[in-house]
Amino acid sequence: MIELTRLNGSPLAVNCDLIKYAEASPDTVLTLITGEKLIVLEPCSQVSQLTLEFRAAVLRQAWPEAAPALIARSAHDADQQLRNSEKNQDRKASHE
Repeated sequence: MIELTRLNGSPLAVNCDLIKYAEASPDTVLTLITGEKLIVLEPCSQVSQLTLEFRAAVLRQAWPEAAPALIARSAHDADQQLRNSEKNQDRKASHE
């Protein structure tokens, strides 16, 4: 499960395997495979990242010999996300 935040600030644990899709409109709306909709404060990109990290943690426990590769991939993804964020901030600053 991943930890998210409702609009009122209360924490919410979501089974990420039940998320059918996430959309920003402008709040993040998660639609579950049951048809239920949840609105959370975290952006779609963060929901995706939390889901990937959760699944990597499950794989590390289920398949211990793959842990080094999963940790390296997670670090690589975090670095890429940071670089993309910095590029977006630079683009916004140059347009202002």
